[in-house]
Amino acid sequence: MATLVPTNRLLFWAGCIGLPCALFSTALPEMGLVFGIGLAALALLALVDAFRAPTQLAGIEVAPSEGVRLSVDRSADLDLIIRRGESGPDRLRIGLPFPEEIQTDAVDRWVALNEVGLSTSRWTLQGLKKGRFVMDTVYLETESPLGFWGARTRRPISIDIQVYPGLGTERRNLAGLFLNPASGIHTRRQVGKGRDFEQLRDYLPGDSYEDIHWKATAKRRHPVTKIYQVERTQQIYAVIDASRLSCRQMEAPADSNTPAGAPDSPVSATVLDRYITAALVLGLAAERQGDQFGIITFDDQVQTFLRARSGKTHYGLCRDRLYTLEPRPVSPDFHELFTVIATRLRRRALLVFLTHLDDPVLADTFISRIDLVRRRHLVLVNLLQPPAARPLFAGDRVETTDDLYRRLGGQMLLNGLQETGKRLNRRGVQYLLTEDERMCARLVSRYLAVKGRQML
Repeated sequence: MATLVPTNRLLFWAGCIGLPCALFSTALPEMGLVFGIGLAALALLALVDAFRAPTQLAGIEVAPSEGVRLSVDRSADLDLIIRRGESGPDRLRIGLPFPEEIQTDAVDRWVALNEVGLSTSRWTLQGLKKGRFVMDTVYLETESPLGFWGARTRRPISIDIQVYPGLGTERRNLAGLFLNPASGIHTRRQVGKGRDFEQLRDYLPGDSYEDIHWKATAKRRHPVTKIYQVERTQQIYAVIDASRLSCRQMEAPADSNTPAGAPDSPVSATVLDRYITAALVLGLAAERQGDQFGIITFDDQVQTFLRARSGKTHYGLCRDRLYTLEPRPVSPDFHELFTVIATRLRRRALLVFLTHLDDPVLADTFISRIDLVRRRHLVLVNLLQPPAARPLFAGDRVETTDDLYRRLGGQMLLNGLQETGKRLNRRGVQYLLTEDERMCARLVSRYLAVKGRQML
C-alpha cells in the first residue's frame, strides 16, 4: 500500500493561492465567496491528485540484473532494471537499504524512465568487510500526475552482494617472493635429486649404491639403478582456527588500501579475516608453483574439509567457502581436529596451522595432540603475534605504574609464545610467530623454502 507525502509543489501553490485567499477573505468579507471557491478548487485538485497518485506505481517492476561480486579493495556496479507500465511516470525515486558494511555513492536517487522499453539505474558499491549480504526490500517513490503528492511504497527484491577478501595489496607485495624477477614467469629452482621414483635403468659408473634396485638386479643379473625426479605436485593445506580467539579485532596495516574502521568499528578486521587473507594468498602461491591446495576450518568441530586440488575452479571454491566464515564463541577442539586429519589425509602433506596458542591451556592441548599428525605430515604452525606481546624495553618511555605492569605482562606473554615455539620445534614442528603486516610474506616465504628443500 502506497503512502502519500506532500511535495514542494503542493506547498508552493498552497502558499501562493491558499494563504492569500484565506487572508483576503478575512479582510474583504464581501469577496469571501470568490476566495472560498479558489480554496475549494485547490483542495479539490489536490484531493483528485491524491487518489490518482498510487496508480503511478501500479505497473512498475524493479529487479537486479544479476548478483554483485566484489572484493574489499575494489568496487563493483549494481544494475537495477526498471520496467514501467504503458502510462507510468517519467521519473522514479529508488532507495536501497544498504547494510553498513557496504559503502555506496548514494542510498537513493531519481531515475528518468524511458517511454518505451527498460530503464537502468547503476549503483557503485564498495565492500568494507567480507561476507554475504542480501537485501530483500526496495523503496520506490513517484510523483502524482499533477505533482502535488509523492507516492511511496516498498517492494520485495532479491539482491545478493558477495564481498570477498581483498588480496590486491598482498599480491603486489608478494609478487617477488614466488616469481623470479629476472625471468618473469619461471618458478624457483628446487634443490636435490628428488624423491619421486621415475624409472629404472642400467647401472652406470658413478651411481650411488643406495640407488641400486636389488630385486631388479637379481632378476636381470646385472646392476640396475633407480632414477628419481623432483616431486612437482605436492599437497598444501591451510588449517584455519575460527574459534573464540579469532574474534579479536586487528588494526589495518598502515600501508593497506583496505578500508577499515577503528578496532571497535563493526567493519574493522578480525584475526580471522587476516588468517583468511593469508590462506588465500598461500593458495595463489601454491597454484603458481603447481601444487595442490586445500582448506580445513575448525572451532569446536571440523566445519570445512576441502581436499587439495589445483585449478582456478577449485581456488574459487576455496574462496567461496572462506568469505562467509565467521568466528564462533567456542573453544577449539584440537583432539577432534587431529583425529579427522589423521583419518582422512593418507598422503603426506604440508599442514599450515593458522591458530592461537597464546592461551597456555590451548598451547598444552595442541602440543599434546600434535603427535597424531606430525609423524606423517609436515606441520607448520603460524601464530599472529598479539599487539601486547612485545619486549619490555621496546617502544616509548614508561610514564606510569600501569605502563610498567603492562610492559611486564607483554614480556611474559612473549616469553610464553617463544617457549611454545621451542616445545614445538623439539617435536619436529616448524613454528612461525609473525606480525600482522608481515604475516603473508613470511608465510609464503617459509612455504617456498620447504618446497625448495623438498622437505615433503
